[in-house]
Amino acid sequence: MKRITTALLVSAVAAGAAQAQQAQQKPLQRPPEARREFADPTAYVPDLRTLVASTSEMRDVIERFSSDRAVLQRFENVPGSDQRRERLRGFYRAWLARLPTLDFDRMSQEGKVDYVLLRNLIEYQLKLLDREERNNARTAALVPFAEPIARLQQERQRLNFIAPQQAMDAMTALRAQVQSALSAARARTGSNAIEPLSARLAADRIDGLRSTLQQWFTFYNGYDPGFTERVPALYEEVTRPLTEYANVLRRAAGQPVVAAGPAPEGQGRGRGGAPGRAPSAPPPGAGSLTDGPIVGNPIGREGLLEDLAGEMIVYTPEQLIAIGEREYEWCVAEMKKASRELGFGDDWLKALEYVKTQYVPRGEQPALIRDLALEAERYLEENGLVTVPRLARDIWRMQMMSPERQRINPFFTGGEAISVSYPTNTMSESDALMSMRGNGIHVSRATVHHELIPGHHLKGFMSERYNSHRNVFSTPFMGEGWSLYWELLLWDRNFQRSPEDRIGMLWWRMHRAARIIFSLNYHLGRWTPEQSIDFLVNNVGHDRFTASGEVRRSFEGNYSPLYQVAYMMGGLQIRALHKELVGGGKMTDREFHDRVLQAGSMPIEALRALLTDQPLTRDYKAQWKYYGDVSAATN
Repeated sequence: MKRITTALLVSAVAAGAAQAQQAQQKPLQRPPEARREFADPTAYVPDLRTLVASTSEMRDVIERFSSDRAVLQRFENVPGSDQRRERLRGFYRAWLARLPTLDFDRMSQEGKVDYVLLRNLIEYQLKLLDREERNNARTAALVPFAEPIARLQQERQRLNFIAPQQAMDAMTALRAQVQSALSAARARTGSNAIEPLSARLAADRIDGLRSTLQQWFTFYNGYDPGFTERVPALYEEVTRPLTEYANVLRRAAGQPVVAAGPAPEGQGRGRGGAPGRAPSAPPPGAGSLTDGPIVGNPIGREGLLEDLAGEMIVYTPEQLIAIGEREYEWCVAEMKKASRELGFGDDWLKALEYVKTQYVPRGEQPALIRDLALEAERYLEENGLVTVPRLARDIWRMQMMSPERQRINPFFTGGEAISVSYPTNTMSESDALMSMRGNGIHVSRATVHHELIPGHHLKGFMSERYNSHRNVFSTPFMGEGWSLYWELLLWDRNFQRSPEDRIGMLWWRMHRAARIIFSLNYHLGRWTPEQSIDFLVNNVGHDRFTASGEVRRSFEGNYSPLYQVAYMMGGLQIRALHKELVGGGKMTDREFHDRVLQAGSMPIEALRALLTDQPLTRDYKAQWKYYGDVSAATN
């Protein structure tokens, strides 16, 4: 696609903003300015008489599984190695074989839910190990030195120490293997060029191997005199070409190169390989925030079905796309209503263009985020929607997001600390303008509470304090779904103040529906990353800056393949459960929300089974059609 120059981009955006402002001149609709008040620490201690331990008979079993798996993973600490994979397979299979010895029928509902969750998790982890093995096979020819490096670290972990001459022999052999692979990669051009995805996967694996080799080297160097005298020079002759080789592969994939030095530690992963919310930033100097091709790893229909089973979702990928399309069309219809109120007729993209001009000047975004957060907290309290512990209110923090991280996170992220995305003095004028337009007053009003209270921060706070043994079952369908659900609920309760607010909230809702459409089409092999970006620009009203960052985040940010689907789908699941229990008169809003928070982390079908006392069997599988019957073509 032809790249738009900075001058043209700034001109086009400025022209659109001027046209919108001419059509509708209004002062900025800032939230009420608020002062944060803090409680006396005595208010942080709960009523200890109401703190009831988990009633699940499986709590100790699950905590033992989690602890044992964690120490095994720390010991078998060479990511992607054959030995690590086989040891984990043996561990999982042994647990599956032992689970039937438990008396399932005599368990409480809490215990039965935990049993089903544990069995489902282990089955899914075995499938993920198979997927890892297939990915490794794809890059085996590019990384022939992977297992020799792994064996050095694995033998050291087993306390089989290496003699200096053996270490020199190993480094000499590795040097030859790495140099040979590097030379071969440099020679591959034209029709023989390395396929981009294989190149990216291989480069990522080399980063991990370089870190592994560094751990092995630092164990001996400086402590073993013979090793210290003879090995370091050879070690440098291995690690320098390793870094160079990874960069050759990244160039083959069209990716930014990294500086020489030790590879960063890998991020912790949650259930099903799902990482934390914020992926690591690209290296400094990685280029413009929209530069470089996006090279993801589409997993195909069978892979998606495996992941959906792991998340206890009964719908197929095609049915989920159909749901996403329905939700998108609903948003378009509501957008047109708000657009008419603002005087733009049915041209909702023009109305959105106007709303995106409603941003605060540089330097004032932190105050806006504070005021929006405190406004949401007051609304929850005044309407009795959920119990918010005083400590949770008082300890959330704010930080500013680096321009490097904004490359893949064009919007703010949150949790206990909200990370504010807004221009810095190092960003180009075009990138700075699009950052402000993407994080304006009305589009932020729907997402500050998503990140803080009652969203991610409150959910994380409660998950650490209630049924924390279920954190091993954490899933974005609950984590992101809970936060998105509040956007849906507050819309239904008319939290929005004006047509501008409605458009801002609808833009995010449309954005989440679009995530379902473009991410699943990509993983099914139907769409390219560029088609996904175009879809966000043309059908959702994104600037190319935010669209490119969103798609890069989705496909390169180390997120699980269903992560972007989980926002809207998780929200729709919780909303359906709310309708069933609160709409059916079985719970109040506060009772429902408090029960969800205190239940802990889990796929939402399991949460429904817990709250509605669903009949369960040992081999229970997903069956809840939370969106009703959905028809969709499979091609």
